[in-house]
Amino acid sequence: MYISETQVRVRYAETDQMNVVYHGNYAQYFEVARAESIRQLGFSYKDMEAMGVIMPIVELHTKFLRPAHYDDLLTVRTTLAHLPTNHRIEFQQEVFNEHQKLLTIGKVVLYFIKADTKEKTSMPDALFQKLAPYFNTSKTE
Repeated sequence: MYISETQVRVRYAETDQMNVVYHGNYAQYFEVARAESIRQLGFSYKDMEAMGVIMPIVELHTKFLRPAHYDDLLTVRTTLAHLPTNHRIEFQQEVFNEHQKLLTIGKVVLYFIKADTKEKTSMPDALFQKLAPYFNTSKTE
């Protein structure tokens, strides 16, 4: 299992008239945390795109438990519970406030797609090599 954490501070423009983070902003928080989780491995989305692989979102599920407010420092925990063996990758994401209260949970599913043909493909080997040690496995299994 691979777990990473990324912090995001709520900006004023991300809140509504009730001083609550607008629900649509959580998709951006999740995206920042996913990109940073890969960067923490020593790899990046940009590296993947240079290899000709893109990752469109095919599912996004969000459950709101408690509100976040302007200037809150949020921690987004990103978990990859399973090492992808095909074209699909699923991230579980949780958002906590500074008091470690769970605010929001989400699941984001993306596909590995060849940028030129838009066909499904497997995870680039370079990313697999970075993730495999967290799962105690090899690509041949």
